[in-house]
This record gives sequence, C-alpha cells and structure tokens, in this order.
Amino acid sequence: MKLRIFTEPQQGATYDELLAVALAAERLGFDAFFRSDHYMRIGPGDPGPGSTDAWTTLAGLARDTTTIRLGTLVTPVTFRLPGPLAISVAQVDQMSGGRVELGLGTGWYDAEHTAYGIPFPPIGERFGRFEEQLEILVGLWTTPEGETFSFEGAHYRLADSLALPKPAQSPKPPIIIGGTGATRTPRLVARFADEYNVPFRTLEDTSEAFDRVRKACEAEGREPVVFSAAQTVCVGADDAEIARRAGVIGQDLAALRATGLAGTPAEVAEKIGRFAELGAERIYLQVLDLDDLEHLELIADELLTHV
Repeated sequence: MKLRIFTEPQQGATYDELLAVALAAERLGFDAFFRSDHYMRIGPGDPGPGSTDAWTTLAGLARDTTTIRLGTLVTPVTFRLPGPLAISVAQVDQMSGGRVELGLGTGWYDAEHTAYGIPFPPIGERFGRFEEQLEILVGLWTTPEGETFSFEGAHYRLADSLALPKPAQSPKPPIIIGGTGATRTPRLVARFADEYNVPFRTLEDTSEAFDRVRKACEAEGREPVVFSAAQTVCVGADDAEIARRAGVIGQDLAALRATGLAGTPAEVAEKIGRFAELGAERIYLQVLDLDDLEHLELIADELLTHV
C-alpha cells in the first residue's frame, strides 16, 4: 500500500505553504503529493489568501522537489482546453523528470465557474467533453514524433497538430479517473485510465465501485487498473490529540471515525488494511491543516512502515 498526501489549497494556501507540505512529504517517504484543482473556497469560512492555480503550483514543485510524485485530484475539463492542457502536463512532466500524474474529471463546483467567468455546461455535455479530452490527451502524447495528430469531435477539433511537446514519461503520464458513477465512469476508466480513485466513500461503496470498474475492464479486454481511495485523515497518539486535530479542521470526530481515517495509528492502519483487502493499492490522505507538519511526521513514523 502506498500512502499519498492530498491537499485542498482552495481553502486558502500560498505556494510556500504547499511547498512546505510537499517537502515534508518527500522527506518523510510518502509516495506522492497531490492537490485539488479549484479556484474558490468550498463552503463558508475565511478564504485566506485564496486559491492557487494547480498546474502553476505543480510546475513550481517540479523544480523545488526531487523524488516525490506530483498530481491533481482532479483537474476539471471545464478549466482548460485539451490541447493547452496536454502541453502544460507534458511540460511539467519534463520539468519534474517524469514524476507527474493527471487526475481528470468533469468538474462539479458551479459557483467557482460563475465567480471566474468559466462556462459550466450541463453534466451531459461535460461528460462528452471529458471523453473527448481523454481521447485528445492520449492521442497527442502517444503520436510518434514526426507525425501529426488530428481529431474531429462534437466539442473539439484538432487538425495536423505536431503533438509537441512530449512528456518525459513514455508513452504518457498516468491518467487517474475518479468518482462513483455507475455507467459512464467505469467505461471511461476501462478505456483511458491507469488508475481509478474512489473519493470519500465507505468501504461498502468503495467495494461496489471497484467491482463495476473490474467488470468494465474485463469487457474492454484489459487488465484491471490500479485501484485507490481518498480519505480525510486525522491521526493522534491519544484521544485528546485526535479530538484536537478534528476540531482544528472543523470535523465531527465521531463522523470522521466512521467515514474517514481517524483514530490512533493502530486504528487507522487497521482501516487502511480493509481498503487493501478490497484491492486498493494507494490511499490518498486528505490533509486539511497544512500547518500541522507534526501530523505528517506521526503518520510517517507510525503508519508508513505498517502498511
């Protein structure tokens, strides 16, 4: 089981704060540092300095870190056109020496689109754009050098693209698709994804979602993808420390124990083991208090060696 650190900078974080977490995660031996891709705080509260751009952040981290893998959970297709997105991801992959992964999704937070003038079409159209963007990204990255790539779809048209630059990873950076949709999501995972992520769901819901994707992969004639889950994390040496950390992030501890990864290291390790039994190979630990680097140290010391 690989443990990855997952942050939510739209709740208010500067690049320097994210860099501190990424460097700590790298030093402590976590497998990856991921961030969300949002432009506005979700829910009430102090927005702090506001959000930061995901791919600008990852470009900086590509140069300011050396070994840890970097990525998004997840980039909405509404934010960027597929051609420029392919260029951005390929460039950051080059800058990092081949450490980038792309989580891609349909987008869901309509308020941030309104706030920043980004069109937000209905869900059916967003899924159509999602599928076409996946085809275009894979097509651009895997077109042999010296050849061109063209695409004609309902939403995007590319003609005689040089399909450059190429990413450092060959044939392409890993693509992550998440969500628990029953029909379209498994089909797209089976066609395009290297990893399938179930975010913030119970063990039962996660098991059902994994099974749907297994069946879709079988229908597509391919081996199952890597399975992963994202869970809010709140670990403490004792009940008082756990409660303190839950209070800082505004979470109800009883609910967090039931729906996330909250408790002592032994409790959390046991629950991670249950995700492993379902087939999960990676857990994204959603860290909401970016100032609490001692939290990361505790997780590294008490969990990394046991999972």
